Amino acid sequence: MNTLQQAQDAVQLAAQKMNQRYRLGYHIMAPAQWINDPNGLIQYKGEYHAFYQHHPYDESWGPMHWGHVKSKDLVHWEHLPIALTPGNDYDKDGCFSGSAVDDNGQLTLIYTGHIYIDKKADTFYQTQNIAVSQDGVNFTKVVENAVIPEPPADSSHHFRDPKVWKHENNWYMILGNSTKDMVGRVILYRSTDLRQWDYIGVLAQSDGSLGFMWECPDFFELNGKHILLFSPQGMEKQGDLYNNLFQTGYLVGDYQYDTNHFTQTSSFTELDNGHDFYAVQTFLDEQSRRIAIGWMDMWESNMPTKADGWCGALTLPRVLTLSEDHKLLMNPVEELKTLRNAEYPALRNQTITTNYLVPTNEALLEIKAVFDLRNEQAVCLKIRGIREEETVLTYDYTTKKLILDCSKSGKTEDGIRTATLHVEHELTLQLFIDSSSIEVFANHGLATMTSRIYPTEERLGFEVAAGANVKELTYWTLNDIWK
Repeated sequence: MNTLQQAQDAVQLAAQKMNQRYRLGYHIMAPAQWINDPNGLIQYKGEYHAFYQHHPYDESWGPMHWGHVKSKDLVHWEHLPIALTPGNDYDKDGCFSGSAVDDNGQLTLIYTGHIYIDKKADTFYQTQNIAVSQDGVNFTKVVENAVIPEPPADSSHHFRDPKVWKHENNWYMILGNSTKDMVGRVILYRSTDLRQWDYIGVLAQSDGSLGFMWECPDFFELNGKHILLFSPQGMEKQGDLYNNLFQTGYLVGDYQYDTNHFTQTSSFTELDNGHDFYAVQTFLDEQSRRIAIGWMDMWESNMPTKADGWCGALTLPRVLTLSEDHKLLMNPVEELKTLRNAEYPALRNQTITTNYLVPTNEALLEIKAVFDLRNEQAVCLKIRGIREEETVLTYDYTTKKLILDCSKSGKTEDGIRTATLHVEHELTLQLFIDSSSIEVFANHGLATMTSRIYPTEERLGFEVAAGANVKELTYWTLNDIWK
């Protein structure tokens, strides 16, 4: 309890000193200091819970704790006390990522314990552990820890990020892992009680092109197919693909529980093509929606908020669906409409002959734009500052490319990201713009792009370039959930 209280006191003290310039208005953040991966996403006793990797003593990564928020509607979040702190023999250097389940009314967290052998040399080992709660706020690590003390014999020391679910009478756990030869893979365990686990085998493994380690795996069924979602480390850039240091993507296939055989029916596909999207985790809510939340930052990227006393945020919650051609689609949850403060219809059924500026200095915006593409080659939408800053979204009909350019909004190096988007006649864009982020949903989830932006100018508004045939242009000012 002392370590929990010390961590809580530290983050509250840091929050009092924090610079607010880039603080987000409707995204999950810690009160202060560092966060990364989302953990333990679950709807428990009617409320949504999200945990996250958290360092309460610094704005940079360090010994991982579990921060905690909850919500009744996936939109308005409440900070709760820190849930997990490291310090036991099995997790003394970090409570790393994991998941959550409801075990007969007991909220159960399953997480990786991190223990350094030599911190300077970055040699370590990892264990899998359990913590439980009756009230959804206060957690106790179980005496059986570590419930999985070591990886399989053919494994490297990379052995982390348990995702647990129940099928019929058994619990299943997948883990991100690599072989001794550093080939990324996902491995599977089974249990009847969450305490004693049997190693079943390899669920899926890289063919050599998908990196040296598969982090943050997730496995679930959609529309009769099984989806293996994971974050590979070490993939080589290929044109517009894999431009971030690490990616998050998925494989589609068929799975048989009795044989543990996952048959891939698709190649690896990136889930989001922006700058800042990683370590995605999903959960099934009481409406049977598969909802995903990711870390809205990227390793080794420029993070100006560190100078302000905080770093890291989570994406908006997104509903996952599978298209008929087995593409995973992401769209913002319907509840986000409750963020809307005022609606402003700007244009309808007009051809823009000169650049059209919609003036607004609001920092928190949702924009819906629908373009008729039958008579044009490109569409350009700019989020503009009062002088030179801008975030530019362009669709090129000839190349079928959606291009997000943040090079004049805080990403002066490597500022452009591109997604392939096949559109025939109509382009629909839904944009969520926060103080230091943009999330783009194109044609109802056929492409998504998520990036942090760091403007220094007051906002002038947003602008549609000349030549566009606008069917609809509407925007909403959004409320700040943290104020």
